[in-house]
This record gives sequence, C-alpha cells and structure tokens, in this order.
Amino acid sequence: MGARARAALDGLEHLVGGLGTGILAGVALVALVVSALACVVGVGFLLLPAALRGVRAVANRERGRLSRWGPEIIHPEPLPARLRDALADRTARRELGWVAIHATYGTMLGLLMISLPVDAVQDATFALWWWVLPPEEAATGATMGLWIVRDTASALGVALLAPVWIVLTVTLAPGMARLQAWPGRRLLAPVSDTDLTLRVAQLTATRAAALDAHASELRRIERSLHDGTQNRLVAVNVLVGAALRALARDPSTAREPLERAQGAAEQALSELRGVVRSILPPVLSDRSLADALTGLAAACPLPCRIDADIATRAAMSVEATAYFVVAEALTNITRHSHAGHAAVTVRRHHDRLDIQVTDDGRGGADERSGSGIAGIRRRVEAHDGMFSLHSPPGGPTMLSVSLPCGV
Repeated sequence: MGARARAALDGLEHLVGGLGTGILAGVALVALVVSALACVVGVGFLLLPAALRGVRAVANRERGRLSRWGPEIIHPEPLPARLRDALADRTARRELGWVAIHATYGTMLGLLMISLPVDAVQDATFALWWWVLPPEEAATGATMGLWIVRDTASALGVALLAPVWIVLTVTLAPGMARLQAWPGRRLLAPVSDTDLTLRVAQLTATRAAALDAHASELRRIERSLHDGTQNRLVAVNVLVGAALRALARDPSTAREPLERAQGAAEQALSELRGVVRSILPPVLSDRSLADALTGLAAACPLPCRIDADIATRAAMSVEATAYFVVAEALTNITRHSHAGHAAVTVRRHHDRLDIQVTDDGRGGADERSGSGIAGIRRRVEAHDGMFSLHSPPGGPTMLSVSLPCGV
C-alpha cells in the first residue's frame, strides 16, 4: 500500500507539472494561431518567428520535465533564424503537433485527475460548510445529484464518496500520468537522424565537464595537503629537532617542544583524515546514502530535515556525488543564506536519483559569485546529470539535481 500511495503521489506530481506545461502550450498555441491568421495582412510573417520560439521554449520545458521522470530527452539545437528554414525544420513541425495535442489532451487529463483529490477533500468536509451554501446548491451538494442534502445527517453521508475518489486517484494517477506524457515522449524526442549527433555533442560537453571537475578536485586536494597537512608536518619536524637539541642541553626543557610536536602531529592526522574523507566518504561504504545524509544534517549548524526514500542503492560514484552535492549545498546555506531552516529531499525514480535542497534564506544565490555552486554543476554534469537553481531575491532557494543511476 505504501508503494502504491507513493506511486499515486508521484503520478499526481507529474500530472500537475503536465497541467502547467499544458497551460503554457495553450498560450503558445493561441499565439501561433493569431500569428498565422495575421499573415493574411502581412504582419504575421513578423510574428511567426517569435511564436515558433515560444513553442520551442515550452517544448524544452516539457523535455526537461519528462527527463526528470524517465529517460532523458535531449534538447534540440536552436531554431534557424529564417522563417522558411524554421518551418522546414522537422523537429519544429513535430513540436507544432505536440503543442496542439498537449494544450488540449494533456490539459484535460491534468484537470480530470486533479479534480479527484479535490472532490475527495470537498466531500469529506462537506458537512462542515454545507449550511452556508444557497438552498438549491446545498440540496445536491457535492454528490452530483446522487441524493438530497437537507440536514446535517444527510450532509455527513456525502463523506461516503470521499473514499471512492481516493481509490480512483490511487488507481488511476500513475496510468494517467503516463498517458499525459506519451505525446511528449513520442513527438519531442529527437528524430533518428539527429539523435546520434546531439548525443555526441552532449557527451563531448560532458567529457569536458568531467575533465574540468577532475582537475578542480586534484587542485583542491593538492591545496588541502600543501596548506594544511604539509605545514603541520613541517612544524612537527621543527619541534622534534628543537626537542632533540633541548635533550642535549637540558633534558628538563624538552617536554614543552615534544608536547607541541604531538599536538601538531594530531592536527596533521586530523586534517589528513579530512582530505581522505573528502575524496570518498567512508560512511557510504559502511552505511546507506540516507544514513550518510542524516549525519550531514546532524553536523549542520542550522536545523536541517532529511527526507530520503531510496529503495535500492545506486553506484558508489553516484552516491558520492549526491553526498558531495548535499554537503556543498548545506555549507553554502550555512555561510551565505542567513536561513533558519534547510530541507533535503532524495528520491529514486526508475533510473534517476533526484535531489532537492531548499532553504528559507534571503535568496539571490548565483553560481558566478564563487560560492561553490559552479563546482556542484561541474560534478553533476560530469555524471551526465541535470542541475537547476532557483533563488529569487528574498528566497526561498531551491537547488535541484538529477543523476542517472541505472535501472
């Protein structure tokens, strides 16, 4: 039952997202039709390029939504500048078909399914507010005319319909979500002759990001060893030399430099352990990713809630990347956001691991400001993952990452 309920909630989430892109598709479709009709007087030829770009923007948003739920759909190249070339583009013609279908069919499915849980809440609470309705509306209430409501007892009977809507929602939501997504997966996926080219270009960019992330990681490790551990070991060497000279002169004075050397050696060992943990956290080998993230939350200076529902483990490299993404994000929140609370949500959807880190801080996070967000992006792109950051001034900030992790 728990798995079925989670599947229903996931289905509702995707249906709501599909409803959003369906509304945007409707706006784009209206703009396209108006531009096409305006071609009769010539003005439309100036408006059509902008309308086609609007369709492409909405289609790309749907591609991103579907990629977060299942197999990735690669974004196409930008539309050609000339109207004739844009209309001849095969991908653009497929997008025109999708926008017409999704604006009607996708929106209808989203509204239909969202109405079921709304009806469940309405019927479950009908007895609390039916008396404020006009008599003719209160008579039929939320029962679609199945019986007449004239008093509190009959109003309580309306609540019997709430379990029906809940059962229908749990049963139908996953299938309806797949039906809503089907036109997008069929029409927005790259055509066969462009899929390989786009994939090669994407893998080339991913390889460059992986090499850049690897070089940055080596520089970080070298800097940590040079500025921390090496200096501590040099201090140990100097202090041991001072202690040996003190032993030759007056053994009673050798205790202080030896104690300082011991303290420096302990600090060097602690820093060395920190560097080793930053390369690959040992906690992931001994415990699950959820347990490792719980440990991060416990060490975070501000209250942090971890909601990790991961049925099966992913590859070690994927879990290590997820761990570092959350660790760097919490560090940024602690240092820069002035937040009072943070939350981390981790879910595995089929072959992807989705991570979301939110905080209630002042917002305005920018990866160009040197706050470590660019490093998170490089790590994610090195795994062929997706990264997005939404941080308006005033907050809240939402960092979302999706990593491929196999089936």
